[in-house]
Amino acid sequence: MLDQSGKVAIVTGATSGLGYETARALAGKGARVIIAARDTAKGESAKEKLKKEYPEADVAVMKLDLADLQSVRKFSDDFSKRYSRLDLLINNAGVMAPPHGKTADGFELQFGTNHLGHFALTILLLEMLKKVPGSRVVTVSSGAHAFGMLDFDDLNWEKRKYNKWQAYGDSKLANLYFTRELQRLLDQAGVNVFSVAAHPGWAATELQRYQGWLVLLNSFFAQPPGMGALPTLYAATAPDVHGGDFFGPDGFGEMRGYPVKVQSSRRSRDMDAARKLWEVSEKMTGIRW
Repeated sequence: MLDQSGKVAIVTGATSGLGYETARALAGKGARVIIAARDTAKGESAKEKLKKEYPEADVAVMKLDLADLQSVRKFSDDFSKRYSRLDLLINNAGVMAPPHGKTADGFELQFGTNHLGHFALTILLLEMLKKVPGSRVVTVSSGAHAFGMLDFDDLNWEKRKYNKWQAYGDSKLANLYFTRELQRLLDQAGVNVFSVAAHPGWAATELQRYQGWLVLLNSFFAQPPGMGALPTLYAATAPDVHGGDFFGPDGFGEMRGYPVKVQSSRRSRDMDAARKLWEVSEKMTGIRW
């Protein structure tokens, strides 16, 4: 990775797993890193651990609950008052296949956290990103996007029987729609900001805490979080990245390995659906481009 000195990076969900490894790598290369965490005590613990490895690292902890739009607004306001620039926004945080739940604003938990929270955060921080030519928004999706199939008539699962894995796949598909529509709008407006996506393959993280069978299989198939973070780090820092690119591991089934540009599902490249999701997301959050 190239030297990141002088850059300011926000990493959501950086208290453990992929987010922590992403924050760790960026801080180790000189970036000023903001650990955006729902639980600030865990954030401070992650900061302390990181500073033991890199005593000179510039790391701060700020509270952010992506399942609460009021928290997203407060975070973006506080960040804009405290910092003068934003080079990297790493939309990493997420939940995977939890029991059925709702966000503070009444959205289905996975769609509301994984997509709408990051949608709102990105739009609210766009002016900060625009101050830095070539700044990047990296949104972490998943191979599970391939079985996503958004039902625009029931995004909050109020009419259908809840399927936690389908809801997860839907939220990860939404991440890719968001990435591509954001890039289209940036290009249309002539704004020099890159919107890119990544997925970690199969990485052993706390994201799997609701799935005992996945934890069991980790010892056979999973790669460590540090490897899983590499596609995100490549998307965030490599010089040959273009807006709309998608990165994942180079191994069999994109489950393990080193980062390469990968192809997402055919459905995820439906720009009409991407535009529709954007419009719906603006209405649901009340936050507009």
